Amino acid sequence: MIINKTDIIKNIENKYLKTDIPELEIGDTIQIGVLIQEGNKERIQFSEGVIIAIHKSNLNTTITLRRVFQGIGVEKVYLIHSPRITNMRILRKSKVRRAKLYYLRYKIGKATRLKQRFIK
Repeated sequence: MIINKTDIIKNIENKYLKTDIPELEIGDTIQIGVLIQEGNKERIQFSEGVIIAIHKSNLNTTITLRRVFQGIGVEKVYLIHSPRITNMRILRKSKVRRAKLYYLRYKIGKATRLKQRFIK
């Protein structure tokens, strides 16, 4: 009996995959809660932003979140299946025609707005 290496890796990774993740898409504005440890205390820190990129790779799936904070664009990459991420909430969905929204890096002010998509 021949066992494939990728099958073994998939079996191990399946234990750590989260099942409560919402259906994330490019252009969604989400709020993500991350568990932060300060000394011997833990707290949840929320960050909000627009998903400009998704890299799908089973357990290593990441999203890039962009937000303009005090006039400076801040981007952060989150590992979705990380145990440090406690919850994710979709605040609004946007209508986009691109797979990656890197062009938002070069837009300022009202030009960064995305058209809202309403779900039935």
